[in-house]
Amino acid sequence: MALEAVVFDWGGTLTPFVAAELADAWRLAARHIAPDREDELTAQLVAVEEAFWQTTSTTQRSGTLADLLAAATRALHLDVAEVLLEEAAVVHLDAWTPHVRHDPDAVPTIAELRGRGLRIGMLSNTHWPRHFHERFLARDGLAELIETRRYTSEMSFQKPHASAFHAVLRDLDVDDPGRAVFVGDRPWDDIHGAKNVGMRAVLRRNPEVPGHDVEPDAVIERLPELPAVIDRLGA
Repeated sequence: MALEAVVFDWGGTLTPFVAAELADAWRLAARHIAPDREDELTAQLVAVEEAFWQTTSTTQRSGTLADLLAAATRALHLDVAEVLLEEAAVVHLDAWTPHVRHDPDAVPTIAELRGRGLRIGMLSNTHWPRHFHERFLARDGLAELIETRRYTSEMSFQKPHASAFHAVLRDLDVDDPGRAVFVGDRPWDDIHGAKNVGMRAVLRRNPEVPGHDVEPDAVIERLPELPAVIDRLGA
């Protein structure tokens, strides 16, 4: 079956896996909110974000950074004004900026796939607003290569919910999910989710991500392996 499109996950797939702990980012926000309670608030903020990510295996409901900060406000019992939320969001982004670097193989790999006539999309589970991601993608030359970029912070559900995958397929005008390949590093969110809607699924191996009882159509270690895999899947 001829393939029409390739859809990528973002973190851990187009970017190297970041081993930075959540506390690296949240400590700056805690220090901003109440310097005298920095350790206590950092621990609470980390717990709130960990609870957010656990929803991929429960409700699969998406959330925004504002939602996350609002949940943190409730958990910390602090009356945080909207302006402070915005400032905390900037602090959060600034803490992550040094860590976000796209895989140097991402641009040439995607360019090669586009050269073969394949449409390219991206679907990321994230609470960040769009402009956070777009800033990094534009900086590293990827924004112009990826036709549609979907962020679950703008959607009702996150991967592995079927609606997230169908949204990006609609953007790419792919009527038959079997003519699209999803590439991701998470067996549950990415591989299970993609195969559940009928897409092909390629796992980019990530030893830091827990396994799951789901069989990908192919496994790669590095992005330059992908074009050959796509050839096999589309044969």
